[in-house]
Amino acid sequence: MKATETVFKNFLTQNKTQFVIPVYQRNYDWTTAECKQLLEDIIEVGNKTSNDDTHFIGSIVFIHDGVYTSSDVKQLVIIDGQQRLTTMTLLYLALYRFALANDMDEKAAEINETILINRFVKEDSSKLKLKQTDVNAKAFRFLMSDNSPSDYNEYSRIIDNYNFFYNTLNKDNFSIVTEGLNRLLFVEISLERGKDDPQRIFESLNSTGLELSQADLIRNYILMGLEPREQVRVFENYWEIIENNAKIENSQESKVSELIRDYLTLINKKIPNKSKVYEEFKARFKKRDVDFYQNTLQTIKQYSIIYNKLLNPSNETDIEIQRELRSIKQLEINVSYPFLLPVYDDYITNDIDKSTFIEVLRLIQSYTWRRFIVGLPTNALNKIFMTLYTDVDRSNYLKSIEKALIKKRSSQRFPNNIEIEAALKDKDLYNTQAKNRLYYFEQMEHFRNPERVDLSSADITIEHIFPQNPDAKWKTDINEAEYKLFSEKYLNTIANLTLSGNNGALGNKSFSEKRDMNKEEGRQGYAYSNLWMNEALKSKEVWNIEELEERFKLLYNRYTSIWKYPSITITEDNDAEEYTLFDAPEPKHKKLEYYTYKDELVVTKEFSKMYNHIITDLFNESPSKFLLTDLKEALGLTTDKDKPRSAYAINDTYFIEVNTDSNSKFNKLKKVLSAFELEDELIIKYEE
Repeated sequence: MKATETVFKNFLTQNKTQFVIPVYQRNYDWTTAECKQLLEDIIEVGNKTSNDDTHFIGSIVFIHDGVYTSSDVKQLVIIDGQQRLTTMTLLYLALYRFALANDMDEKAAEINETILINRFVKEDSSKLKLKQTDVNAKAFRFLMSDNSPSDYNEYSRIIDNYNFFYNTLNKDNFSIVTEGLNRLLFVEISLERGKDDPQRIFESLNSTGLELSQADLIRNYILMGLEPREQVRVFENYWEIIENNAKIENSQESKVSELIRDYLTLINKKIPNKSKVYEEFKARFKKRDVDFYQNTLQTIKQYSIIYNKLLNPSNETDIEIQRELRSIKQLEINVSYPFLLPVYDDYITNDIDKSTFIEVLRLIQSYTWRRFIVGLPTNALNKIFMTLYTDVDRSNYLKSIEKALIKKRSSQRFPNNIEIEAALKDKDLYNTQAKNRLYYFEQMEHFRNPERVDLSSADITIEHIFPQNPDAKWKTDINEAEYKLFSEKYLNTIANLTLSGNNGALGNKSFSEKRDMNKEEGRQGYAYSNLWMNEALKSKEVWNIEELEERFKLLYNRYTSIWKYPSITITEDNDAEEYTLFDAPEPKHKKLEYYTYKDELVVTKEFSKMYNHIITDLFNESPSKFLLTDLKEALGLTTDKDKPRSAYAINDTYFIEVNTDSNSKFNKLKKVLSAFELEDELIIKYEE
């Protein structure tokens, strides 16, 4: 590796040289804001009177591939710095066009023939000094062919930034900009193929992880070590397809990092930290051999097709499946994707039929929505969906998943109907997130109803039957005790909420007025509504606590028909269940099958391995919690390795006593987990 401080213009004016942006580089993403700052810096240094004044613009790392075209054009493959190099080329292109338009033909020719093109090269592929190979190549070639930017009919930051530069140039600042460009310095870092490791250098240059996404780093890791032709083949056959699939189409937001994270969760049974996805990917796939490029990338590509439908449900052509995917997206059950990816694949490959697939999608909604109503923590879902696919019995697909879920205990449990009835009656559904309110009312309204209504329309809103600010007449229609119960307890519960397209007209009026309103034949009242939610209100004479309780029973029955609790019988089999440590039967005469701790599944039979792992992890996380509390004595924590009967080193200095039975280890772990408020972080399963 050789690093040299160089004048940027001299780097660009090298003869018969082409700067190649390889396919593994991320797309060009500089905005006009960044271009404006760069231009201001160039103008500032261009205004300086001393020739010694310069401006440093960072580094450009490249590797000479030893590959020449028939014209012997030297190709420099840009490993780092492509954003700056592309932006500077656009600025020079704007200067060239401005010079042509303002009768500065000699200056235009100089810029074009020394910076923009290789003048004496015949082959078109080697003519341009900058060779783009990503999605921006089309826009760049369009501009370089002397076309008008306004004729380009696709969105491109290449076009945007060129327009910014061209429109900012004028006769007063042209010479200042050109002079400023002459004073730009950068560090030229040249790598030698076969001696330098481009991937390692690239990682060190981007070690903060701020500039590149996890997907960018993974793309570079996959493609950088390949020969140029193989890079293009792998990019076009695999990675480009993965990138195009794994995005939210209406916003063009890339979700490739999330796809890879979910894929790693599925195969590793461990959830990578969002900022460590690249590290986990590299650790899992140390060998980038033929199997990796033919099978692993093919699998990720197949999953990307599924991911596209999870992100964009409208791309699923089956309307019934599409409807369930929309609901899952609406509830933002993204944590279920590591489970849904292989299930969806089973449907696509005909391992399960459509009805089974839909039932699984409904089951996931029932499980998560019931947990929401009861108020169980959402962070428990990560671990559940991380391993749920391992419980699938292909001979009894749906039932095996139901069985696995209803065996969950404590914070992972599947709330039954008794829990739901108790929680739902008092649940404030009005003041929850808008997406949850909308989901509830859509599901309730559309259940077994062929006439579906767009409830996202502003014309239909949530209506309080007993109003938030009731008219005085309400105090004469119901007694004081009921008025107080409505106001303080039941106002925002499901039994007092309905839907209306005439919320403004109904307002705070009495129940009878709301029911019968037909002002100017506008049919505003409940009696004229076509919505299922209002059907039972049409026949009610009054709205009091008795009627509220009757309506609650109606809604509860519909609720449990939509979000079903699995109708299967589980025989008592303690060894087949997962438990938090605090709910588990005592471990005497038992062995572990596995445990899950901090989003990682660990397969082991030995309680001692689990005990040592967790104590070591938490001690290194916060030694003071052990040393300054009674945990020190409970664990036999000491710096004297000869003091315990059987010592285990949790680091180079401290040791713990491990010569204890399984019950003792369990009790000590409970103390430690409680001290760290991690009671739900350790899940165990006994061997059957």
